[in-house]
Amino acid sequence: MALTLDEARQRAGVLTVHSYALTLDLTGTETFGSLTSVRFDSTAPETFLELRGARTVTMVVNGHPVAPEDLAYDGRRLPLTGLLTGATNEVVVDASLPYTTDGDGMHTFTDPADGERYVSAYLGLDVAQRVFACFDQNDLKATFTVSVTADPAWTVLANARPVRTEGGVWEFAATPPIPPALVVVAAGPWHSVTWEHAAGSGDPLPFGWHARRSLAAELDRDADELRATTEACFDHDAAIFDEPYLFDSYDQVFVPGLNWGAQEMPGCVTYRDELLPRGALTDRLRATRATIIAHEMAHMWFGDSMTMTWWEDTWLQESFADYLGYRVAEDAAGFPGALVDFEVGRKPWGYDADRRRSTHPVAPLAEEVPDVDAAAANFDAISYAKGNACLRQLATWLGDEEFWAGTNAHLSRFRLANATFDDFVDSLDSVSSRDVRAWVAVWLRRSGHDTIVVDRDGDVPVLRRDGLRPHAFTVAAYRDDGARLVHVGSRRVELAEDAVALPDYAGLAVVPNAGAETFAALRPDARSWATLSTRLCEIADPVVRSVLWSTAFRLVRDREMSVDDYLALVGAQLPAETEPSIVEAVLTRSRRTVVPERVAAEDASSAIGRIAAAAAAGLAASMTAPTASVDDRERALAFASGLASTSPDVDLLRRWLADDAPAAGLPLLPAVRWQAVARLAELGAADASLVRAEQERDGTFEAELGAARALAARPTEEAKTAAWSAMAQDPDVSNRLFGALADGLWVPEQADLLRPFVGAYVAQAPRLARRGQAFEGVVGQAFPTIPLDEGQLRLVREALAGDVPVILRRAWEDRLDDRA
Repeated sequence: MALTLDEARQRAGVLTVHSYALTLDLTGTETFGSLTSVRFDSTAPETFLELRGARTVTMVVNGHPVAPEDLAYDGRRLPLTGLLTGATNEVVVDASLPYTTDGDGMHTFTDPADGERYVSAYLGLDVAQRVFACFDQNDLKATFTVSVTADPAWTVLANARPVRTEGGVWEFAATPPIPPALVVVAAGPWHSVTWEHAAGSGDPLPFGWHARRSLAAELDRDADELRATTEACFDHDAAIFDEPYLFDSYDQVFVPGLNWGAQEMPGCVTYRDELLPRGALTDRLRATRATIIAHEMAHMWFGDSMTMTWWEDTWLQESFADYLGYRVAEDAAGFPGALVDFEVGRKPWGYDADRRRSTHPVAPLAEEVPDVDAAAANFDAISYAKGNACLRQLATWLGDEEFWAGTNAHLSRFRLANATFDDFVDSLDSVSSRDVRAWVAVWLRRSGHDTIVVDRDGDVPVLRRDGLRPHAFTVAAYRDDGARLVHVGSRRVELAEDAVALPDYAGLAVVPNAGAETFAALRPDARSWATLSTRLCEIADPVVRSVLWSTAFRLVRDREMSVDDYLALVGAQLPAETEPSIVEAVLTRSRRTVVPERVAAEDASSAIGRIAAAAAAGLAASMTAPTASVDDRERALAFASGLASTSPDVDLLRRWLADDAPAAGLPLLPAVRWQAVARLAELGAADASLVRAEQERDGTFEAELGAARALAARPTEEAKTAAWSAMAQDPDVSNRLFGALADGLWVPEQADLLRPFVGAYVAQAPRLARRGQAFEGVVGQAFPTIPLDEGQLRLVREALAGDVPVILRRAWEDRLDDRA
């Protein structure tokens, strides 16, 4: 039974939790030991602890063992009775719990590269109870003192500095008050790079980056950059926040099997280790990684020190960190183009979510998130991409001075405590001359988004809004002089109820939201779109280009642009695109969204061929550019990745593998090599022996996943049956392997072959989803990414009339809406 809002409020009303002493024994291979001592005051004689899935459990309450027949443990909760109401209680729970392979709880992983084992506690919403007995809610913060027994050859990382390490026992200092969900332990034979750093006048703190031993060369390759990025972000945050950094160390570790891109555990941030790839590192990935580093560091203040009270407000922590991540990566860490990446790669995710039946206010009321399952479903693009965009618009509307004054007042007021979104609004309102509450009411308490429409009064562009929100943004104007597209000027506009005419831009093509300041769809006038879409690649500002590509994504998804016109735009304009993040976003969006959702099965091969032709032309243009600059190399790598996943040319892909290069002087990155192998498999040109030879050649965990995907991609019934059996029949299949198999299984050009497997997925997914919250999300993400006919969509609708778990139901309803 998921914790409800009413239960959380009732428990928070009677408890004050002081401390946890947590002792973990990770020496077992099937289960681990979890001994928890929690001290708390209570004004009621009864409450409950959460502990999920324990194999064995005993409990002592205030020195009195609880008899087994009185324990009343139901697999999720431990009732507590007879508590002291005039003194501090101490409850000790000794349990053994299973390891997991799905990223929810104490995750175990054995590295095929060297046989080394790693064990890490990945917590979060409703997950701490899978590792230790606790009051698993954000507003019952406490200090944590952690001790871990592990292989003596291992290094153990946690939220605080180690104070004793001897004979495989690691003891850590007590943390400041944090929620149970933010506890972390990461154990294994890590390869580490450590140093000390002080920001401003503060004392030096220990810092570290850590990775699997088999990734030692990659960590050493990137160590200088990772250190520089970390220090730049830390120094920036220490300067903009009035509150000091409140934890005693700052470790960052690339871990296997994490379900999120990263997790903001105080003092010890975890990152999925795909962010430390083998081979040459693209600038695109470097910038993405810097953005995530900045995002997680922002959480140290906004989320870890000040924490939201209930899950309805968690969007604010995530959106704030997301907003700051892109901004700090560009402004402080030296990665220009982060805003382009957000506008073309991430914000469209928010627009997609906002058009579905599942859309919800960015800031829902607490009563609209009645339990933890509902909260888990709301960890979505509304809470991240749209929320980030809304905060960017709020900062634009207020101005930086007022935005940061209110933010700092809030963080100081709720230092090491819990707060609500209304508290944050109070803090902003107290320093601003503008009506922040009115802004919040229309922007954050309502779902949906406005459309900025461009009309013409004769030759004069006129802006109006279709909606009810005030907008502040930049408008850019362009003139086509025949030989080139000329940027004439830009100006700031505030658009509310009254239309805004732009007489200075009469006769010109205009782009509202040219600085990507607001969250609104664009409906350009015919004159502007005709000019801009035929000269898109000539626009000098990549932010403006990203805004226009995002507009094209929306137009084709909303059926205001035909697929044929969209693919013609890609073919004509993308090959000359110079920004790698735009190249990657357009190719990925075209292949993974436009084709499955807007192309009939019989036209899928043709559509993918047109995407491949654009990628091939872009690769050729990049390699023959007269400057042959680093930027040209980066765009070439982006085009090569897209071509590896779409090319119908078997000889070309085989040549890439033989030469280990897509072109002279351009490396075939390991991830792109596996894309090429998978594409050959899709085309029926890579049998099992070729795939296994590639796996042996590589020998890493990434090779295991690449081989699984490629074998699943082969266009035979036997290959599809084997892939589906591995997904559906192995109760311990890992989250990563399940995802790789699904990626290989669903090939748009194989829609007819896959017909029976669509039915099998719909029938079996609800059972598979009941394994756990995170795995349920993985099962939902495995929805068929192929063109589906009406009969197949009907199967999904009929299944939804039955018993489908909450997160999976949400994923399926979203996929149906995307295809409407």
